[in-house]
Amino acid sequence: MSSLRKRAIWVLQIALMVVFVGAGLSKLAGRPEMVAVFGRIGFGQGFRLVTGTLEIVGGLAMLWPRAAWLGAALLACVMIGAFAAHLLVLGGSLAPPVILLALALCVLWVRRPRPQNPGVAS
Repeated sequence: MSSLRKRAIWVLQIALMVVFVGAGLSKLAGRPEMVAVFGRIGFGQGFRLVTGTLEIVGGLAMLWPRAAWLGAALLACVMIGAFAAHLLVLGGSLAPPVILLALALCVLWVRRPRPQNPGVAS
């Protein structure tokens, strides 16, 4: 991987970490707007706590290259849920969950596990 590509993926991973850890902390802190949003979704406030925890775990995983693919997969799942919530219940712009999903999928692709010694099929 080129030096520029390595730097770019690190910038992306750190940006995702900042966004998702911040969002997760606001959910766990019980900020009134987060409580209201999850009240409108209708799955209860426990779902807010689970979502916030998943965002923090996925965001922190961005700091470890070997775990980043797993964190990115987790964040992609959260963003699919956010997309569905905005589409079906909340309304508003779909751009934020779509953009964050695309960025998480980029990290997932670049950091995906690869076989060390792919064997030759006989």
